[in-house]
Amino acid sequence: MNRFCLTDEQWRKIEPFCLGKPTDPGRTGGDARLFVEAVLWIVRTGSPWRDLPPWFGKWNAVYKRFRHWVKAGVFKCIFEALSEDPDMEYAMVDATIVKVHPAAARLHVWVQAAGGS
Repeated sequence: MNRFCLTDEQWRKIEPFCLGKPTDPGRTGGDARLFVEAVLWIVRTGSPWRDLPPWFGKWNAVYKRFRHWVKAGVFKCIFEALSEDPDMEYAMVDATIVKVHPAAARLHVWVQAAGGS
């Protein structure tokens, strides 16, 4: 069972923005894909960094790398690149995030009373 989120196609879009590639000046990071998966795990679960599963590495090292990428604007660049071509796979709107205006609710009652759907 695959526990990760990113498909190979998604990773190909993200990888050019990652820091720590062998071609980058300075130190290279560990497995950037595993790191991005760790960040996605935190986002998906809402867990604190200390609860990061050990297969992602030491939570504090992952957190420090995350802060470094935030300060460098990496996630902003990734977001902008991926926003150009959204797949809408997880787009969802429901009443918990979009409130109906009271006038719209009255209109729905009126349409039903008039025999509409």
